[in-house]
Amino acid sequence: MKPALPWSTAFRIGMRELRASRAKFLFVLLSVAIGVAALTGVRGFSQSFQRALLGQARGLMAADLSASLYHTASPAQVSAMNALAQHGVEMTQTMGTVSMAQAVGHPVPILVSLKAVDPGKYPFYGNLVLKPAGPLPQLLNDHTVLVDDNLLVRLHAQVGDQLKIGGKLFRIAAVIVSEPDRLSAGVGFGPRVMMTRHMLDETGLVQMGSRASVRYLFKVPKGTNIAALKAKLQQILPQAQVEDYRETNPSLTAGLDHATGLLSLICLVAMVLGAIGVGMAMRAHLQQRIEVLAIMKSIGARSSDILRIYLLQTILLGAAGALLGVLLGVGVEFALPTVFGKLLPLKPALTLPIGPVLAAFGTGILTTVLFCLPPLLDVRKIRPVVVLRRAVETGFAGRGWRGWLRENRLQLFSILVILAGLGGIAVALSDSWLVGRWFTICLASLLAFLLALSSGFLRLLRMLLRRTRAQLPSALRHGLANLYRPGNQSGAVLAALGAGVMLILSVFLMQHSIVLSLRADAPPSLPNVFLVDIGSDQLQGLKHLVEAQPGILGKLETVPIVQGYIESIDGVPEKTLASEHYPRHLLREVGMTWSAKQLPDTEVTAGKWWTSDTTDEVALDEYIARRLKVHPGSSIVFSAGDTTIATHVAVIFKTKGNHAFSRADYVLPPHLLKPLPAIWYADMHVKPSEIPQLERVLFAAYPTITVVNVADILDTISNIVDQITVVIHFLAAFSILSGLVILASSIASTRFRRIREVVVLKTLGATRRRVALVFSIEFAVLGLLAGTVGVLFAQIMSSILLKRLHVPFAHSYTASILTIAANVVLAVFTGWIASFRILGQRPLEVLREE
Repeated sequence: MKPALPWSTAFRIGMRELRASRAKFLFVLLSVAIGVAALTGVRGFSQSFQRALLGQARGLMAADLSASLYHTASPAQVSAMNALAQHGVEMTQTMGTVSMAQAVGHPVPILVSLKAVDPGKYPFYGNLVLKPAGPLPQLLNDHTVLVDDNLLVRLHAQVGDQLKIGGKLFRIAAVIVSEPDRLSAGVGFGPRVMMTRHMLDETGLVQMGSRASVRYLFKVPKGTNIAALKAKLQQILPQAQVEDYRETNPSLTAGLDHATGLLSLICLVAMVLGAIGVGMAMRAHLQQRIEVLAIMKSIGARSSDILRIYLLQTILLGAAGALLGVLLGVGVEFALPTVFGKLLPLKPALTLPIGPVLAAFGTGILTTVLFCLPPLLDVRKIRPVVVLRRAVETGFAGRGWRGWLRENRLQLFSILVILAGLGGIAVALSDSWLVGRWFTICLASLLAFLLALSSGFLRLLRMLLRRTRAQLPSALRHGLANLYRPGNQSGAVLAALGAGVMLILSVFLMQHSIVLSLRADAPPSLPNVFLVDIGSDQLQGLKHLVEAQPGILGKLETVPIVQGYIESIDGVPEKTLASEHYPRHLLREVGMTWSAKQLPDTEVTAGKWWTSDTTDEVALDEYIARRLKVHPGSSIVFSAGDTTIATHVAVIFKTKGNHAFSRADYVLPPHLLKPLPAIWYADMHVKPSEIPQLERVLFAAYPTITVVNVADILDTISNIVDQITVVIHFLAAFSILSGLVILASSIASTRFRRIREVVVLKTLGATRRRVALVFSIEFAVLGLLAGTVGVLFAQIMSSILLKRLHVPFAHSYTASILTIAANVVLAVFTGWIASFRILGQRPLEVLREE
C-alpha cells in the first residue's frame, strides 16, 4: 500500500501555494480577520463596559450585597458574618430609625430619619456628595451630623448651626446633596440626618423594641461567586432581606440582563458571518484549483494527500487571519472611547482582554476549519479525466435524491459537525444555554430551508423558462438561466446571503426591542419626588397646591396605605410562622393599599387581576410571595386595628419602577380597606431645578408632610440606561457593518465562475452593457430570495430569543422591507464590483491561459 504523504511535505506544498497565490488568499485572510476582529472588539469592549456599568449599579446599593433586618443580628450571626472576612469580604453596618430633632433657637422639633454609619467604611461604592465638599471621615464625627437641605428649610437653619437629637447637641457639618443608596435604604419618614454609629448608641434612641432597621453592607473581592455568597447570607440571616447590587432597581436589572444577552448574540453573529465568508472563499479557491487537483491525482496523489495539504493550508490561513483579527479587534476596542468621545458617556477602564482574545483566536481557527470541511471533502469527487474534459462539475441530474445523498454523505455529515461545533461555540460565547441552543436551531433550520428552497426554486425556474422562453427578453432569460447553469453556486450564495441577512436583522430587531423596553421601564418621567405622611383631610388641598407650582411634569400620583399585620397564612398562625424562620418583618408590619384595577408599571407574573369590587382577593409583590411561600390560591388573614380581613391570593406581580405604591406590600379591592383609617403617600416628577422651591412651598402650607427628593438617584439610573442603549446601538452597528463587508465579499467570491462565460458571450458579440445586465438580473434574484427568507427567519429567531428574555418583541416592518431591498442592492452592487475587471478583459487573454 502506498504510504501517505508526510505532514512535513504537505506543509511545504501548502506554503508554496500560499506564496504563489497571495492575492487569492487575501480574501480568506480578510474574512477571518473581520470576523475575529468583530468578535474580539465587541466581546472585549462589552466586558469592559459591563464592568464599568456594574460598578455604577453597585453605587446604587453602596455595596455588592446588603442584608436588611428590623432588629440587630444575634452574636452568633454577627460572628458568622465576621468569619466571611477570612475570604476577603468586608462588612459595615448602617442603622436607620426615626427621632425628633430641634435646631437650637427654633422651638418646634420635627420628625427626622436618622441613619448611622461608620465614616471609615461607608460607602463601599458610589459617592456621598456633600456641600461643602470633603472626605466623609473629616466631616462626620461624634460631634457632627450631615443633613438634607429639606431639614434646613424646615428648621430655618444653616450649616454650622447646632442640632439637638436625643438630648445631645451636634453641629451641622454639611448638606447631603446625593446619597448613593437612598432608594435601597428606604426614603424614610422625614428629612435625612446622618450621624456616626457610636453616637446613635450614645443617644439611647435605639432600645429593645425600638423601631429601627439595620443594613449590613458587604464588599466582596473580584471573582467571588455573588450568588453563592448571597445564599450563604440567607442561611445566616433567615429573617433578613438579602439583595445583591443587580436588584437595586428593576429597570436597571432588566437592562443589564438584556444588554448582556444581546451583546452575546452580537458576538455570535460576528463569528458566524466571518465563518460564512471563509467557507465561501475556500470553496471558490478549490474550484479554481480543480484542474491542478486533477493533475495531482493523475500523477499519483490520493484524495487523502490532497486533503492533508489543504487542511494544513486552511489552518494556516485561519491562524493568520485570526491573529490579524485579534490585533484589529484590540485596536478597535482601545480606539472606541477616543474616536467616539462623547457618544460613549461611560468611560470604561480598558485592559487587554486576555479571555476574549484567546476565545476569538481559537474560535477563528475552529470556525475556519469547520466551514471549510464541505469544500475540502469535495476533493474526493475530482477525477483525473477532468484535465482532459476541461469541464466543471455537472451536478447530479438523473441520479435522483438517493444518489445525491450517497454522493454527498460526507458533506452532510460535515454540516452536522459544523452545526454541533457552532452550537458549542455559541453556548460558550453567550454564556447561555438558551441563547446558544435557539441560535443553533434557527441557523440549522434556515440552512435546511434554504437548501430545499434553492433546489425547488431552480427546478421551478427551469420548468417555467422552458415554457416561456420565447416570450421573455433575452437578457432576462439568460440572467435567470444563469441560476441553474452547470457548476453554479446559487445554493451556496443563497445560504451565505440568507444566513447573513437573518443574523444581521436579528441583531437590529433585538436591539430595537430591548431599547424600546428599556425606555418603557425607565422613562424620563419616573417620579423623583415623594411625599410622605399625608392626611386624608390634606389630600385635596395638596393636589391643588401642587398643580399650581412650576416645573411639575405629569400628574400627582397618590396612594393610600393602611398599616396592619398578618394573622395567619393558609391557616397557620403568625407565631408559628415566625418560629419556622419566616421573615418576621414581613409578618408583623405590612402596608396595604386598594385598587380596583392593575397598578401602573406592574407586571403580573402569576394569576389574574380581579374585575369585581366585591371579591376578597389580594395581590402581592413576587419577592414577598417567594419569602412567605405563597401562591395563587393561598389564604392570608390580615388584621388592621380591630378589623380582620380574610383574603386569598389572586395575583403575584412585580414592579417595574419606583412609585409611591411601592410602600404597599399588598393590594386589596377597595371595599375591604376604604372604611379603615389610611395615611396617604404621593409621588410626582418635577424639574430638578424647581424642587427646592417646591419643598419651601409645601413646608409653608403643610409642615407635617415630608418631601423626599431622589432626583439625583433617578438621574444616575437614567444615565446608566442611556449608556446601555448607546453601547447597544454602537456595537450592533459595528457587527452589522462587519457582516455587510463579509457578505459583499461572499458574493464577490463567485467571480472566477464568470470568466469563461464572459469570454463566450463576448466572442458571440455581446456588449459589456448586455453582460452586466445579465449578471445584474442573476444577482437581483439571488438577493431578493435570500433577503426574503433571511427576514422571515430573523423575525422567528428574534421573537423566540426575546420571549425567553421576557422582552416584548417590537415588529419593524419598515426595517424588514428595507433589509430585503438593501440585500438586492448589495448583491447587485457587489456583483458588479466583482465583475467589473472581468467585463474589461479581452477574450483572447483568457483563451491563452487555457
